[in-house]
Amino acid sequence: MSIFVNTKNEQEEKVLIAFLDSLDYKYQSGINDDPSVVETVFLNQYNEEIDQADKEIEAGNFISHEDVEQLFEKRRKVI
Repeated sequence: MSIFVNTKNEQEEKVLIAFLDSLDYKYQSGINDDPSVVETVFLNQYNEEIDQADKEIEAGNFISHEDVEQLFEKRRKVI
């Protein structure tokens, strides 16, 4: 999953980076503010994630819709 964040100023950026570093998150900073560059980076990452998901599905690594419905039904009974 990817999230693009545009901070308001340098201080916000430093705080965000410190937070991400403290949790050992992987991130990419310094992406050009040019909308076409941001779109390209986003689309490339999105397509990579879709390709990875397709590979996992082909390998049988998924949960069926019926299993998800049963999971939610059990959770409703607990609540």
